[in-house]
Amino acid sequence: MSRRHIIHTDQAPAAIGSYSQAVRVADTVYLSGQIGLQVPSMAMATGIEAQIRQVFANLSAVCTAAGGRLEDIVKLNVYLVDLADFALVNQIMAELMQQPFPARAAIGVAALPRQARVEMDAVMVLDTAA
Repeated sequence: MSRRHIIHTDQAPAAIGSYSQAVRVADTVYLSGQIGLQVPSMAMATGIEAQIRQVFANLSAVCTAAGGRLEDIVKLNVYLVDLADFALVNQIMAELMQQPFPARAAIGVAALPRQARVEMDAVMVLDTAA
């Protein structure tokens, strides 16, 4: 029996390559990168603020499908085409998540899939004691 459980939800964009939306191993869930694709149209959200909010919505949908929520994320990686947008990521993250915030990295990149301006992936740990 496989120790890996594949997570999928129709509430987040379908994988656009050879990967899963998330994989759960024991209490840990590894969430694949999300960009600002809107469900069900798969159209990119317009503008950086809309893309950031859509990325968090997509991550939230995958967290929910895995039995968790954004607040269960322990590590968040943020990839930005323009690091000047990092302050906006901080602002929106503070609106959508509660303290204690996860560990995080912010990385400037030359390009992202589908001409996205932001992508995020995460690691979530579920509280199975509850």
